[in-house]
Amino acid sequence: MALTEVILREKIDNLGAEADVVKVKAGFARNFLIPSGKAYEATKGNLRQIENLQVSRAKRETEELSKAQEAASKISRMKPKFTLDVGKNGKAFGSVTSIDIHKALEDKGVSIDRTAIQLNKPIKSTGQTDVEVKLHADVTTSVTVTVEATAAQ
Repeated sequence: MALTEVILREKIDNLGAEADVVKVKAGFARNFLIPSGKAYEATKGNLRQIENLQVSRAKRETEELSKAQEAASKISRMKPKFTLDVGKNGKAFGSVTSIDIHKALEDKGVSIDRTAIQLNKPIKSTGQTDVEVKLHADVTTSVTVTVEATAAQ
């Protein structure tokens, strides 16, 4: 199994971030990373150019962090409300899921990735629940979700 070193031009999940020098299988580099422009070979000349990529990486990371902090401040002030139908014996029909919370946040002007909402299981009970939202590796906030009940006909 032949390995080769490449320099990443952009962040690739489970591999590395921009300007990282990583070892990958030669076929993966030759057939996918290099032709698609996601990486280039780690030659002596290219390794000298790595500083430019590190500067752009640092700039991108600070922009992502500031956007995440701004979104976190907006989200922490929001208190979305949902209504569930409840039967005669108090059992709720339906539940509030991360998709519902995501739609409520988008309706109020906050656009985030749905997977950032850390909801282990759907909310099926009335009352207030704090739901964690992980926007960035360093930025986590919570949103208070209120679930109210209406009697089913």
